Amino acid sequence: MANETCLFCRIVSGEVPAIVVYEDEDSLAFLDHRPLFHGHTLLVPRRHVETLGDLPASLVGSFFKAAQLLALAVEQAMNAEGTFVAMNNRVSQSVPHLHVHIVPRRRKDGLKGFFWPRTKYKNEEEMLEVKKLISTELAKLKKEHG
Repeated sequence: MANETCLFCRIVSGEVPAIVVYEDEDSLAFLDHRPLFHGHTLLVPRRHVETLGDLPASLVGSFFKAAQLLALAVEQAMNAEGTFVAMNNRVSQSVPHLHVHIVPRRRKDGLKGFFWPRTKYKNEEEMLEVKKLISTELAKLKKEHG
């Protein structure tokens, strides 16, 4: 289930070298070659999927157990105060293959919260309207995916 043009599939297959820090039956983790900080790790599913929504339900548990384990390991290994764990879905996804960033963090390390401007809701009514939109879509998806 690899994509021949996908950089991360080529890393998983061994065609492209990477510094692998973790692997199991379903996933592989390696050091980011352009890290935010030393220890910045990328976790990818071995199977080519582009987004979290594409990850088969049967792999979600093992994939996020690996992310949890790596978050703890990176924090301890890098003597960090915590980690930033993040993933992009399509927008800002530099490689179209699902990947989780696990970045060691320290207070006053220079990263400012999220890396984009924050916004506010006008009022509670607007928040409730957004809640309704999301709830409606969740109901549809639950119906479709059982």
